[in-house]
Amino acid sequence: MRRFPPRSLAAQMLLLLGVALLVAQLVNFALILNERQKLSLAQNEGPAITRYAQVASDMSTALPDLRDALLSDMSRRGERFALQADAGVAEALRQGEIEKKLSAALAGQGIAPRALRAAFAEETRSHGPPRRRLVLATRQDDGRWLVGRMPVPPRDEWLAARLAAATLLVYVIVLGASGWIALRLARPLRDLTRAANAFGGRDEPMMVTPAGPDDLRQAIAAFNAMNRRVVALLDDKDRMLGALGHDLRTPLASLRIRVESMEPPEERDAAVAKIGEMADMLEEILMLARAGRARERARPMDVTALVEMLVDEQRELGRAARMATEQRVVAPVQPGPLRRAVANLIDNAITYGGSASASVASVPGGVEIRIADEGPGLAEEELERVFEPFYRVEGSRSRETGGAGLGLAIARSIAESHGGTLTLERADRERGGLVAILTLPL
Repeated sequence: MRRFPPRSLAAQMLLLLGVALLVAQLVNFALILNERQKLSLAQNEGPAITRYAQVASDMSTALPDLRDALLSDMSRRGERFALQADAGVAEALRQGEIEKKLSAALAGQGIAPRALRAAFAEETRSHGPPRRRLVLATRQDDGRWLVGRMPVPPRDEWLAARLAAATLLVYVIVLGASGWIALRLARPLRDLTRAANAFGGRDEPMMVTPAGPDDLRQAIAAFNAMNRRVVALLDDKDRMLGALGHDLRTPLASLRIRVESMEPPEERDAAVAKIGEMADMLEEILMLARAGRARERARPMDVTALVEMLVDEQRELGRAARMATEQRVVAPVQPGPLRRAVANLIDNAITYGGSASASVASVPGGVEIRIADEGPGLAEEELERVFEPFYRVEGSRSRETGGAGLGLAIARSIAESHGGTLTLERADRERGGLVAILTLPL
């Protein structure tokens, strides 16, 4: 299920701009429609009201015997005026706003009618559409009504539709421009994120092409410069560790030669063993320091064959190791580092779990290597801590089994240098056992 509101910058900007612009356009549409309707009313009904007020003024000054003749002369261009006993306006059709304007127009002529009516009427014709008329009526002193029927232009039925279309067009144009700007900002940010995730300090960084506004271009340029500095620092670190390892191995080898001539034999053997442990620990420390940096080009390889070879080596040494599957899986890997990682996992399984059962299988988007043992397992809180350098479970601290605590840390670092993962799972909550799961992408 998609999260709402969306997480991406472009989607959030479009959502915010879209909602704000929609509200603004709806308010603008309502205001314009109201004003246009008022303007249309003033343009269509205003002249008719003015004309009626002029006729009413002339009638108020004319002699009673001449009023009918005067009304006949004033009826022109579709206008009809007459004195009637009834106003001819139904109460339900009365137009209050027009009556107010009519009252104001009559007042301007010095006329204060006893009553007035205003309404619209449709007049059917033999040819063409019905004619729309404005019916205005005022009650005279003799009780009759001065009724004027004047044609008015038909209402613009498409006014609201045209305004809605114009509003929608403006909305689409502005939102489209905003979307283009949002995407122009978001695309370089996505490239920046992808480059940062792809680098991880383990291989050559992905340089991001500066794009977008100047501020964003400067940020991308600074990111590229930082990547170059990080790579330079990592290279300096590797060179320093290489020199340090060389300088330490030489005196250790010289010390071992001198110790081998010591007496008595018991002390000599103990000293030689201790020097060997120091040399092994030094080698593992240097391996961990270099494991995260890709020194070998990845190439397609039969991963199953590599794991089988490591299992066979353990069996030749008389150790309990077996291959649980025969599925052939080919994936692009760095053979040397991957061999070291799997060898560490198999060795850990045999050393602390009594046996190792290896399997290789294809999974969606990658390959999965599983190394299972039948040992006592680990507590839930220990499953992640054992990957910390120099961390050892208390039960493993012995001369026979206690290592430097770097095997799993090296294996995970190698997995991450491939873009993969290494995790531990408990095989069975009651019987114990651990499963190391090394996943590599295709």
